[in-house]
Amino acid sequence: MPSPGLERSEPVAPTRRVVVMLHGGAKTGLDEVGSRSASLRRTTAMRNTLERGFLEQGLALWLLRYGVRGGNAGAGPEPSPAPDGRWALDQAAAAHPGVTVVLLGHSMGARTAVHVADHPAVAGVVALAPWFEPSDPVQPLAGRHLVAGHGSRDRITSARMTRAYVDRARRVAASAEFVDLGRLGHYMLHRPGEWNRFAMDATVEVLDRVSTPARQECLDGRDG
Repeated sequence: MPSPGLERSEPVAPTRRVVVMLHGGAKTGLDEVGSRSASLRRTTAMRNTLERGFLEQGLALWLLRYGVRGGNAGAGPEPSPAPDGRWALDQAAAAHPGVTVVLLGHSMGARTAVHVADHPAVAGVVALAPWFEPSDPVQPLAGRHLVAGHGSRDRITSARMTRAYVDRARRVAASAEFVDLGRLGHYMLHRPGEWNRFAMDATVEVLDRVSTPARQECLDGRDG
């Protein structure tokens, strides 16, 4: 199977937090994700826009490129990029021990994010037009924060299913919020500035909600 990759941007000052971006993909497919991938290119464009703002706040910004493009390409109930997501989180934890990570995912990337959110480094997930299914678990979000934004013109993934997932996540998450993004579609091509502002603001909001003592207590309880 093709290997995943990471594009890393680090602040000049010591890294306070890490944001890991996860791009979208197709429902199925074993093709390698290359530079011509439309899903990767869309998230790369967002990364390039947000990079300066994140770095100025002392946040490292990493973009994960999956090995394969399909969400259901692997065996088992979780998206096939989930192992890639865990690998990226292990890399972040090794590079910045003890530093909090927020996962910023679009579509399949958001679905992958909630599957791997139980990694010890993760504080929360920002989901952009997420592809959520009723079978997707909420337990990985226990003690974490979730902000999910969806537009009403999305014809690829379902805002209704996003609302339903957020409602389920509230049972276990430290916080779970659905944000109606109005008349936005799925691919972040129409009114990209609104997508970029939401991604930045929601990520900062998740980081602001993180309480180190409460988070540590939650993780200690889970490990026990």
